[in-house]
Amino acid sequence: MNLKTPFESISMTKESFHSHLPLPLESGEHLPEFNLAYTTYGSLNTDRSNVIWVIHALTGDSNVAEWWSGLVGQGKFFDPSSYFIICANLIGSCYGSTNPFSINPNSSAPYYYDFPALTTRDQAIALERLRVHLQLEQIDTLIGGSLGGQVGLEWSIILGDRLAHAVILASTAKSTPWVIGFNETQRMAIESDCTWGQKDENAGKKGLETARAIAMLSYRHPEDLTKKQSDTESKLDNFRAASYLRYQGEKLTKRFNALSYWNLSKSMDSHDLSRARESLPAALGGIKAKVLTVGVNSDLLFLASESQFIAKNVKNGSYQEINSLAGHDAFLIEFEQLSLILESFYQES
Repeated sequence: MNLKTPFESISMTKESFHSHLPLPLESGEHLPEFNLAYTTYGSLNTDRSNVIWVIHALTGDSNVAEWWSGLVGQGKFFDPSSYFIICANLIGSCYGSTNPFSINPNSSAPYYYDFPALTTRDQAIALERLRVHLQLEQIDTLIGGSLGGQVGLEWSIILGDRLAHAVILASTAKSTPWVIGFNETQRMAIESDCTWGQKDENAGKKGLETARAIAMLSYRHPEDLTKKQSDTESKLDNFRAASYLRYQGEKLTKRFNALSYWNLSKSMDSHDLSRARESLPAALGGIKAKVLTVGVNSDLLFLASESQFIAKNVKNGSYQEINSLAGHDAFLIEFEQLSLILESFYQES
């Protein structure tokens, strides 16, 4: 990567892009218009070659320097003094982008349960609209994990020669029945909430708590829970693991809503690079960027073998692995290992 002399000051901006053009969706429906909330850090260099675009995971937002502070920030691997870092909130999410509570211009009322189904390809096309709007002719690095990695793969195909590097973390070229099954159990939990179906931002809130608890079991590894949530004394009830999962469920409902969660999990299920293309290998072979995939040895949700498959089928790919007991979420917290992996990747570029 071509590093530039650090700038004297680092800027951060929060902005919103509004597309007045309809967004056709793979479902056959369309969004008449849409918004994307996005955050940028740093400044473009003279030849505008220092763009790092981050795509968040399922319940993430555009504030990447907050939720990925070990990797993005002053003195970190992606330092805003050297790079122009951008992260946009995916459509369907509830952090400023068009979502089920947004106003449908055709009815002048919130979408609620009429919000159209989105795929990872739809979300990638929306990000492409933003790139064109910002006149970013080249992206040096596109990086994302989990759902963000799925959207990143779709967008990598669309970008073609405009993308130099794609870093896909703990993700897959096609959602497996295992992933879809975990997501469906979470949606079943939301459906079981007696408030689900009401046109209210708190609808499905208790169901979402349960959904998040189910998700946390897929994000962690049994050894990690044993290490961190074992009880030090014999008990009949009130176990630490139970309290931990209830806490995680309650914590999410303070910042997220069931309708966005529902729609984004459906987007994850939809992920299939081969749809309307010849095959998964052919679709991956169409990516022109240099690709790094990173798996996690303890990931029970997106298996390391799925990241290896991506690396083997792109034209210029490599695979590295994070060793951690943290499970799927290791790509968000093992930033020291990830920084070393990224450093090696760029040295080989």
